[in-house]
Amino acid sequence: MSNRQELGIYIHIPFCVHKCIYCDFISFSNKLNFQERYIKKLIEEIESEKELFEKYEVTTIYIGGGTPSVIDSKYICEVVNGLKKYIKLDKAEITIEINPGTITKQKLLDYMNSGINRLSIGLQTSNDNLLRDLARIHNYSDFLNTYELARKVGFKNINVDLMIGLPNQKIEDIKDSIDKLINLQVGKPEHISVYSLIVEEDTPIYDLIENGTLKLPTDEKERLQYQYVKDRLELEGYKQYEVSNFAQEERESKHNINCWNQKEYIGFGLAAHSYIDRIRFSNTCELEKYLNEDYRNIKIVHEKQNEEDQEKEYMLIGLRKIEGVKISKFKEKFGKNPIYVFRKEIQKLVEEELLEVDLDNIRLTRKGLDLANLVWEEFV
Repeated sequence: MSNRQELGIYIHIPFCVHKCIYCDFISFSNKLNFQERYIKKLIEEIESEKELFEKYEVTTIYIGGGTPSVIDSKYICEVVNGLKKYIKLDKAEITIEINPGTITKQKLLDYMNSGINRLSIGLQTSNDNLLRDLARIHNYSDFLNTYELARKVGFKNINVDLMIGLPNQKIEDIKDSIDKLINLQVGKPEHISVYSLIVEEDTPIYDLIENGTLKLPTDEKERLQYQYVKDRLELEGYKQYEVSNFAQEERESKHNINCWNQKEYIGFGLAAHSYIDRIRFSNTCELEKYLNEDYRNIKIVHEKQNEEDQEKEYMLIGLRKIEGVKISKFKEKFGKNPIYVFRKEIQKLVEEELLEVDLDNIRLTRKGLDLANLVWEEFV
Protein backbone atom coordinates (compact mmCIF):
# COMPACT_ATOMS: atom_id res chain seq x y z
CA MET A 1 0.00 0.00 0.00
CA SER A 2 1.40 3.41 -0.90
CA ASN A 3 1.23 6.36 1.47
CA ARG A 4 -1.30 8.10 -0.76
CA GLN A 5 -4.71 8.83 0.72
CA GLU A 6 -7.41 6.18 0.19
CA LEU A 7 -10.27 6.82 -2.22
CA GLY A 8 -13.49 4.90 -2.73
CA ILE A 9 -15.43 4.88 -6.00
CA TYR A 10 -19.20 4.58 -6.32
CA ILE A 11 -20.77 3.82 -9.72
CA HIS A 12 -24.51 4.25 -10.20
CA ILE A 13 -26.44 2.11 -12.68
CA PRO A 14 -29.97 3.62 -12.70
CA PHE A 15 -31.86 0.84 -14.48
CA CYS A 16 -34.15 -1.84 -13.06
CA VAL A 17 -36.81 -4.30 -14.22
CA HIS A 18 -39.53 -2.95 -11.98
CA LYS A 19 -39.50 -0.23 -9.34
CA CYS A 20 -40.22 -1.53 -5.83
CA ILE A 21 -43.03 0.28 -4.02
CA TYR A 22 -40.69 1.64 -1.30
CA CYS A 23 -37.88 2.78 -3.61
CA ASP A 24 -37.04 6.48 -3.80
CA PHE A 25 -33.62 6.02 -5.46
CA ILE A 26 -32.96 7.53 -8.87
CA SER A 27 -33.75 4.54 -11.06
CA PHE A 28 -35.89 3.73 -14.09
CA SER A 29 -37.80 0.60 -15.07
CA ASN A 30 -38.50 1.62 -18.66
CA LYS A 31 -35.27 3.05 -20.04
CA LEU A 32 -33.02 0.05 -20.75
CA ASN A 33 -32.74 1.29 -24.34
CA PHE A 34 -30.43 4.00 -22.93
CA GLN A 35 -27.95 1.57 -21.40
CA GLU A 36 -25.34 1.74 -24.18
CA ARG A 37 -25.34 5.55 -24.27
CA TYR A 38 -25.28 5.68 -20.50
CA ILE A 39 -22.22 3.44 -20.17
CA LYS A 40 -20.39 5.40 -22.85
CA LYS A 41 -21.04 8.62 -20.91
CA LEU A 42 -20.05 6.94 -17.64
CA ILE A 43 -16.69 5.88 -19.07
CA GLU A 44 -16.12 9.40 -20.41
CA GLU A 45 -16.82 10.76 -16.94
CA ILE A 46 -14.31 8.32 -15.42
CA GLU A 47 -11.67 9.37 -17.95
CA SER A 48 -12.26 13.03 -17.07
CA GLU A 49 -11.02 12.34 -13.52
CA LYS A 50 -7.80 10.50 -14.45
CA GLU A 51 -5.64 13.22 -12.86
CA LEU A 52 -7.52 12.79 -9.57
CA PHE A 53 -6.71 9.07 -9.54
CA GLU A 54 -2.99 9.84 -9.57
CA LYS A 55 -3.30 11.51 -6.15
CA TYR A 56 -5.08 8.64 -4.40
CA GLU A 57 -4.95 4.93 -3.68
CA VAL A 58 -8.29 3.45 -4.83
CA THR A 59 -9.14 0.72 -2.32
CA THR A 60 -12.85 0.10 -2.91
CA ILE A 61 -15.35 0.24 -5.78
CA TYR A 62 -19.09 -0.16 -5.28
CA ILE A 63 -21.44 -0.63 -8.25
CA GLY A 64 -24.99 0.12 -7.10
CA GLY A 65 -28.34 1.13 -8.48
CA GLY A 66 -31.07 0.63 -9.53
CA THR A 67 -30.21 -2.94 -10.37
CA PRO A 68 -26.74 -3.15 -11.98
CA SER A 69 -27.32 -6.81 -12.88
CA VAL A 70 -30.24 -5.91 -15.16
CA ILE A 71 -27.97 -4.49 -17.87
CA ASP A 72 -25.80 -6.54 -20.21
CA SER A 73 -22.73 -7.72 -18.29
CA LYS A 74 -20.44 -6.55 -21.10
CA TYR A 75 -21.24 -2.98 -20.05
CA ILE A 76 -20.23 -3.67 -16.45
CA CYS A 77 -16.96 -5.13 -17.76
CA GLU A 78 -16.41 -2.02 -19.91
CA VAL A 79 -16.78 0.21 -16.84
CA VAL A 80 -14.34 -1.86 -14.76
CA ASN A 81 -11.88 -1.98 -17.66
CA GLY A 82 -12.27 1.79 -18.05
CA LEU A 83 -11.13 2.18 -14.45
CA LYS A 84 -8.22 -0.23 -14.93
CA LYS A 85 -6.68 2.14 -17.45
CA TYR A 86 -5.90 4.55 -14.62
CA ILE A 87 -6.02 2.52 -11.41
CA LYS A 88 -4.43 -0.67 -10.10
CA LEU A 89 -7.34 -2.77 -8.90
CA ASP A 90 -5.62 -6.02 -7.95
CA LYS A 91 -6.04 -5.34 -4.19
CA ALA A 92 -9.31 -3.39 -4.27
CA GLU A 93 -12.63 -4.61 -2.87
CA ILE A 94 -15.01 -4.43 -5.85
CA THR A 95 -18.70 -4.97 -5.09
CA ILE A 96 -21.70 -5.18 -7.40
CA GLU A 97 -25.34 -5.23 -6.32
CA ILE A 98 -27.36 -7.98 -7.98
CA ASN A 99 -31.01 -8.95 -7.74
CA PRO A 100 -32.50 -12.44 -8.12
CA GLY A 101 -34.36 -12.75 -11.38
CA THR A 102 -31.77 -10.69 -13.30
CA ILE A 103 -28.76 -13.03 -13.12
CA THR A 104 -27.31 -15.73 -15.37
CA LYS A 105 -24.21 -17.87 -14.95
CA GLN A 106 -22.56 -15.96 -17.81
CA LYS A 107 -23.14 -12.61 -16.12
CA LEU A 108 -21.53 -13.89 -12.92
CA LEU A 109 -18.57 -15.28 -14.86
CA ASP A 110 -18.15 -11.95 -16.63
CA TYR A 111 -18.21 -10.09 -13.32
CA MET A 112 -15.61 -12.39 -11.80
CA ASN A 113 -13.34 -12.26 -14.85
CA SER A 114 -13.47 -8.45 -14.83
CA GLY A 115 -12.14 -8.39 -11.25
CA ILE A 116 -15.35 -7.99 -9.24
CA ASN A 117 -14.81 -9.95 -6.02
CA ARG A 118 -17.85 -9.21 -3.86
CA LEU A 119 -21.59 -9.57 -4.47
CA SER A 120 -24.48 -7.92 -2.64
CA ILE A 121 -27.76 -9.77 -3.22
CA GLY A 122 -31.10 -8.12 -2.48
CA LEU A 123 -33.19 -10.88 -0.85
CA GLN A 124 -35.09 -8.67 1.70
CA THR A 125 -37.19 -11.59 3.04
CA SER A 126 -37.70 -15.31 2.43
CA ASN A 127 -41.50 -14.86 2.61
CA ASP A 128 -42.88 -14.81 -0.94
CA ASN A 129 -46.08 -13.05 0.13
CA LEU A 130 -44.11 -10.18 1.66
CA LEU A 131 -41.96 -9.97 -1.46
CA ARG A 132 -45.12 -9.66 -3.56
CA ASP A 133 -46.41 -6.92 -1.25
CA LEU A 134 -43.18 -4.99 -1.89
CA ALA A 135 -43.49 -5.50 -5.67
CA ARG A 136 -40.17 -7.35 -5.79
CA ILE A 137 -39.71 -9.27 -9.04
CA HIS A 138 -38.29 -12.41 -7.40
CA ASN A 139 -39.34 -15.13 -4.96
CA TYR A 140 -37.19 -17.07 -2.50
CA SER A 141 -36.54 -19.83 -5.03
CA ASP A 142 -35.06 -17.24 -7.43
CA PHE A 143 -32.76 -16.03 -4.65
CA LEU A 144 -31.65 -19.58 -3.94
CA ASN A 145 -30.81 -20.20 -7.60
CA THR A 146 -28.85 -16.92 -7.79
CA TYR A 147 -26.94 -17.62 -4.58
CA GLU A 148 -26.04 -21.19 -5.56
CA LEU A 149 -24.91 -20.01 -9.02
CA ALA A 150 -22.68 -17.39 -7.42
CA ARG A 151 -21.03 -20.02 -5.23
CA LYS A 152 -20.54 -22.42 -8.17
CA VAL A 153 -18.92 -19.68 -10.23
CA GLY A 154 -16.53 -19.07 -7.33
CA PHE A 155 -17.63 -15.98 -5.39
CA LYS A 156 -16.35 -16.24 -1.83
CA ASN A 157 -17.51 -12.89 -0.46
CA ILE A 158 -21.30 -12.42 -0.58
CA ASN A 159 -23.59 -10.01 1.26
CA VAL A 160 -27.32 -10.60 1.53
CA ASP A 161 -29.75 -7.75 2.28
CA LEU A 162 -32.67 -8.35 4.65
CA MET A 163 -35.40 -5.92 5.72
CA ILE A 164 -37.33 -5.57 8.96
CA GLY A 165 -40.30 -3.37 9.83
CA LEU A 166 -42.26 -4.48 6.75
CA PRO A 167 -46.07 -4.32 6.63
CA ASN A 168 -47.56 -7.60 7.92
CA GLN A 169 -44.09 -8.94 8.80
CA LYS A 170 -43.95 -11.15 11.89
CA ILE A 171 -40.96 -12.16 14.00
CA GLU A 172 -41.47 -15.70 12.62
CA ASP A 173 -40.82 -14.36 9.10
CA ILE A 174 -37.50 -12.88 10.21
CA LYS A 175 -36.57 -16.10 12.01
CA ASP A 176 -37.34 -18.05 8.83
CA SER A 177 -35.17 -15.73 6.70
CA ILE A 178 -32.19 -16.10 9.03
CA ASP A 179 -32.70 -19.87 9.43
CA LYS A 180 -32.61 -20.30 5.67
CA LEU A 181 -29.51 -18.10 5.21
CA ILE A 182 -27.40 -19.78 7.87
CA ASN A 183 -28.35 -23.27 6.65
CA LEU A 184 -27.62 -22.74 2.96
CA GLN A 185 -25.98 -25.93 1.66
CA VAL A 186 -23.35 -24.04 -0.32
CA GLY A 187 -22.30 -21.99 2.71
CA LYS A 188 -23.86 -19.14 4.65
CA PRO A 189 -23.24 -15.53 3.51
CA GLU A 190 -20.07 -13.82 4.68
CA HIS A 191 -22.03 -10.64 5.37
CA ILE A 192 -25.66 -9.79 6.16
CA SER A 193 -27.14 -6.27 6.05
CA VAL A 194 -30.40 -5.70 7.91
CA TYR A 195 -32.31 -2.51 7.12
CA SER A 196 -35.51 -1.11 8.55
CA LEU A 197 -38.08 -0.11 5.97
CA ILE A 198 -38.05 3.66 5.54
CA VAL A 199 -41.26 5.05 4.08
CA GLU A 200 -40.60 8.10 1.93
CA GLU A 201 -43.23 10.44 0.53
CA ASP A 202 -43.82 10.18 -3.22
CA THR A 203 -43.48 6.39 -3.14
CA PRO A 204 -46.41 4.00 -3.73
CA ILE A 205 -45.99 2.40 -0.29
CA TYR A 206 -46.51 5.80 1.37
CA ASP A 207 -49.96 6.09 -0.23
CA LEU A 208 -50.85 2.48 0.65
CA ILE A 209 -49.99 3.10 4.30
CA GLU A 210 -51.76 6.48 4.37
CA ASN A 211 -55.00 4.98 3.02
CA GLY A 212 -54.79 1.98 5.36
CA THR A 213 -54.18 -0.72 2.73
CA LEU A 214 -50.89 -1.64 4.40
CA LYS A 215 -50.08 -1.30 8.11
CA LEU A 216 -46.59 -0.90 9.57
CA PRO A 217 -45.56 -2.67 12.78
CA THR A 218 -45.41 -0.47 15.88
CA ASP A 219 -42.06 1.04 16.90
CA GLU A 220 -41.94 -1.40 19.81
CA LYS A 221 -42.46 -4.40 17.52
CA GLU A 222 -39.78 -3.14 15.15
CA ARG A 223 -37.33 -2.74 18.06
CA LEU A 224 -38.05 -6.34 19.08
CA GLN A 225 -37.40 -7.47 15.49
CA TYR A 226 -34.08 -5.62 15.49
CA GLN A 227 -33.03 -7.10 18.85
CA TYR A 228 -33.92 -10.58 17.62
CA VAL A 229 -31.80 -10.13 14.48
CA LYS A 230 -28.84 -8.74 16.47
CA ASP A 231 -28.87 -11.50 19.10
CA ARG A 232 -29.49 -14.30 16.63
CA LEU A 233 -26.79 -13.31 14.14
CA GLU A 234 -24.25 -12.85 16.92
CA LEU A 235 -25.10 -16.36 18.17
CA GLU A 236 -24.44 -17.63 14.63
CA GLY A 237 -20.93 -16.14 14.61
CA TYR A 238 -21.58 -12.82 12.90
CA LYS A 239 -20.02 -9.73 14.41
CA GLN A 240 -22.15 -6.59 14.36
CA TYR A 241 -19.77 -3.83 13.30
CA GLU A 242 -22.30 -1.14 12.35
CA VAL A 243 -25.93 -0.42 13.20
CA SER A 244 -27.27 -2.37 10.19
CA ASN A 245 -24.38 -4.67 9.29
CA PHE A 246 -23.11 -8.06 10.46
CA ALA A 247 -20.07 -9.92 9.13
CA GLN A 248 -18.01 -13.03 9.60
CA GLU A 249 -14.40 -12.51 10.69
CA GLU A 250 -12.60 -10.01 8.41
CA ARG A 251 -15.55 -9.83 6.00
CA GLU A 252 -16.75 -6.33 6.87
CA SER A 253 -17.58 -4.09 3.89
CA LYS A 254 -14.45 -1.99 3.41
CA HIS A 255 -16.33 0.47 1.20
CA ASN A 256 -18.89 1.27 3.88
CA ILE A 257 -16.33 1.37 6.70
CA ASN A 258 -14.33 3.94 4.74
CA CYS A 259 -17.46 6.11 4.37
CA TRP A 260 -18.20 5.86 8.13
CA ASN A 261 -14.56 6.82 8.80
CA GLN A 262 -15.11 9.94 6.65
CA LYS A 263 -12.65 8.86 3.97
CA GLU A 264 -13.05 10.41 0.56
CA TYR A 265 -14.96 8.89 -2.33
CA ILE A 266 -16.02 9.89 -5.82
CA GLY A 267 -19.25 8.92 -7.55
CA PHE A 268 -19.78 8.35 -11.25
CA GLY A 269 -23.11 8.19 -13.03
CA LEU A 270 -26.55 9.72 -12.62
CA ALA A 271 -27.17 11.21 -9.14
CA ALA A 272 -23.90 9.74 -7.81
CA HIS A 273 -22.53 11.50 -4.73
CA SER A 274 -18.91 12.43 -3.93
CA TYR A 275 -16.91 13.70 -0.97
CA ILE A 276 -13.58 15.30 -1.87
CA ASP A 277 -11.62 18.01 -0.02
CA ARG A 278 -14.45 18.62 2.48
CA ILE A 279 -16.92 19.23 -0.36
CA ARG A 280 -20.01 17.08 -0.82
CA PHE A 281 -21.40 17.17 -4.34
CA SER A 282 -23.42 15.02 -6.70
CA ASN A 283 -24.25 14.59 -10.36
CA THR A 284 -27.57 15.68 -11.82
CA CYS A 285 -30.64 13.46 -11.29
CA GLU A 286 -31.89 14.17 -14.83
CA LEU A 287 -31.01 11.40 -17.27
CA GLU A 288 -31.25 13.55 -20.41
CA LYS A 289 -28.99 16.17 -18.87
CA TYR A 290 -26.47 13.55 -17.78
CA LEU A 291 -26.36 11.99 -21.25
CA ASN A 292 -26.19 15.20 -23.26
CA GLU A 293 -24.25 17.83 -21.29
CA ASP A 294 -20.56 18.27 -20.57
CA TYR A 295 -19.58 16.46 -17.36
CA ARG A 296 -18.55 19.80 -15.78
CA ASN A 297 -22.14 21.06 -16.05
CA ILE A 298 -23.81 18.11 -14.33
CA LYS A 299 -22.33 18.58 -10.85
CA ILE A 300 -24.25 20.11 -7.92
CA VAL A 301 -22.42 21.20 -4.76
CA HIS A 302 -24.40 20.38 -1.59
CA GLU A 303 -21.99 21.36 1.16
CA LYS A 304 -18.61 23.00 1.65
CA GLN A 305 -17.58 21.99 5.14
CA ASN A 306 -15.61 24.05 7.59
CA GLU A 307 -13.73 22.24 10.34
CA GLU A 308 -16.66 22.36 12.76
CA ASP A 309 -18.97 20.80 10.14
CA GLN A 310 -16.41 18.08 9.51
CA GLU A 311 -16.00 17.33 13.23
CA LYS A 312 -19.77 17.03 13.75
CA GLU A 313 -20.15 14.76 10.75
CA TYR A 314 -17.22 12.62 11.90
CA MET A 315 -19.07 12.02 15.16
CA LEU A 316 -22.45 11.43 13.49
CA ILE A 317 -21.26 8.82 10.98
CA GLY A 318 -18.64 7.36 13.34
CA LEU A 319 -21.33 6.56 15.88
CA ARG A 320 -22.94 4.24 13.33
CA LYS A 321 -20.05 1.85 14.03
CA ILE A 322 -20.38 -0.52 16.98
CA GLU A 323 -16.85 0.35 18.12
CA GLY A 324 -17.92 3.99 17.92
CA VAL A 325 -15.57 6.93 17.54
CA LYS A 326 -11.98 6.34 18.60
CA ILE A 327 -10.83 9.32 20.67
CA SER A 328 -7.24 8.82 19.47
CA LYS A 329 -8.31 8.86 15.79
CA PHE A 330 -10.32 12.05 16.32
CA LYS A 331 -7.28 13.69 17.95
CA GLU A 332 -5.07 12.49 15.09
CA LYS A 333 -7.39 13.97 12.47
CA PHE A 334 -8.43 17.23 14.13
CA GLY A 335 -5.83 17.83 16.84
CA LYS A 336 -8.57 18.08 19.48
CA ASN A 337 -10.19 15.87 22.10
CA PRO A 338 -13.82 15.04 21.13
CA ILE A 339 -14.70 14.64 24.82
CA TYR A 340 -13.99 18.35 25.22
CA VAL A 341 -15.30 19.56 21.84
CA PHE A 342 -18.66 17.78 22.33
CA ARG A 343 -18.75 17.78 26.13
CA LYS A 344 -22.39 19.00 26.35
CA GLU A 345 -23.73 16.51 23.81
CA ILE A 346 -21.76 13.58 25.24
CA GLN A 347 -22.69 14.34 28.85
CA LYS A 348 -26.39 14.54 27.93
CA LEU A 349 -26.30 11.26 25.96
CA VAL A 350 -24.33 9.44 28.67
CA GLU A 351 -26.87 10.58 31.28
CA GLU A 352 -29.66 9.27 29.02
CA GLU A 353 -27.75 5.94 28.78
CA LEU A 354 -27.49 6.22 25.00
CA LEU A 355 -23.70 6.60 24.89
CA GLU A 356 -20.83 5.12 26.87
CA VAL A 357 -17.24 6.31 27.03
CA ASP A 358 -14.09 4.36 27.88
CA LEU A 359 -10.38 5.12 27.53
CA ASP A 360 -10.42 5.39 23.73
CA ASN A 361 -14.00 4.93 22.53
CA ILE A 362 -17.27 6.83 22.45
CA ARG A 363 -19.94 4.33 21.45
CA LEU A 364 -23.65 3.57 21.45
CA THR A 365 -25.03 1.55 24.34
CA ARG A 366 -27.50 -1.27 23.67
CA LYS A 367 -30.27 1.25 24.38
CA GLY A 368 -28.48 3.71 22.08
CA LEU A 369 -28.54 1.15 19.27
CA ASP A 370 -32.34 1.04 19.55
CA LEU A 371 -32.59 4.84 19.62
CA ALA A 372 -29.64 5.72 17.42
CA ASN A 373 -31.51 8.51 15.61
CA LEU A 374 -31.73 10.45 18.89
CA VAL A 375 -27.95 10.20 19.24
CA TRP A 376 -27.17 11.27 15.68
CA GLU A 377 -29.52 14.27 15.95
CA GLU A 378 -27.20 15.77 18.58
CA PHE A 379 -24.45 16.12 15.97
CA VAL A 380 -26.46 17.49 13.08
